[in-house]
Amino acid sequence: MRRADRLFQVVQFLRSRRVTTARWLSEVLEVSERTVYRDVQDLVASGVPIEGEAGIGYVIRRGYDLPPLMFTRDEMTALTLGARIVNSWADPGLAMAAQSVLSKVETVLPDALKGELDQTRLFSPLVQIPARVAAFMGELRSAVDHRNKVVITYTRADGADSKRVIRPLGLFFWGTVWTLGAWCEMRQAFRNFRLDRIETLRVCDERYPNEPGKTLEDMIAYEKKRMNDETL
Repeated sequence: MRRADRLFQVVQFLRSRRVTTARWLSEVLEVSERTVYRDVQDLVASGVPIEGEAGIGYVIRRGYDLPPLMFTRDEMTALTLGARIVNSWADPGLAMAAQSVLSKVETVLPDALKGELDQTRLFSPLVQIPARVAAFMGELRSAVDHRNKVVITYTRADGADSKRVIRPLGLFFWGTVWTLGAWCEMRQAFRNFRLDRIETLRVCDERYPNEPGKTLEDMIAYEKKRMNDETL
């Protein structure tokens, strides 16, 4: 759990209980009591009206509520446009997640700002990516997150077919196409694969290590150096 999420949970627990001990919070949040003490001190320092002390318990002053979530107009426009782009150019799982984010944001907005999200006049063309690409994208996102090796059959730019075992590192959107950045086990080098040229895909149970020289950061550094060399 991110620290910001944990602090939010601490406030919610304190609002819903009469007295809350650090031990109970540490068990529920799965952190040490020392971490709870530090979190409470930081919340008090930020203005949250928490009363009590270590070893006895904490209460939050009655009537306290979290301030409404505030966004500028440009921030709401950015959120809405981002969700619309994801809806047009990503897999169904991400599209649903983007809509869920907007729904959650609108729920906690002050009444004066509710409905502003729908007023954004920036759009993404409703050009859905092919169903096969969307399906591959969902599988590859999971493979990237869990560092699973992947076996693909791929049509190269010259029309030849190729079968590769790769380590998927990241997905990149180029405006009209998605590519997969990967370490190719056959070539022992970084490669980029267009998702619309992948014919078959199988996610392996085998996971690859976070090996120096073969990471996403290494790939980005390699591509930057290659582009700089080409411009010289």
